[in-house]
Amino acid sequence: MKPLTKAEEDIMKILWDLGEGNVASIVEKFPDPKPANNTVSTIVRILENKEFVDYRREGRGHIYLSLIHISEP
Repeated sequence: MKPLTKAEEDIMKILWDLGEGNVASIVEKFPDPKPANNTVSTIVRILENKEFVDYRREGRGHIYLSLIHISEP
């Protein structure tokens, strides 16, 4: 499994909390100052390439979901 950067890990944690969401809903969960939508979109695409995240089309956008799930002890 490929390691995650801090930014990738932050987005994965948000997706785990949300279950699924679009870029705007991910950005909304960040504390201020929030990252730009383009930044989050780029990181989500990287996570998609690493096979941590998948998406489904909804209208003109994408809804992202985690392919990797955490289990707590």
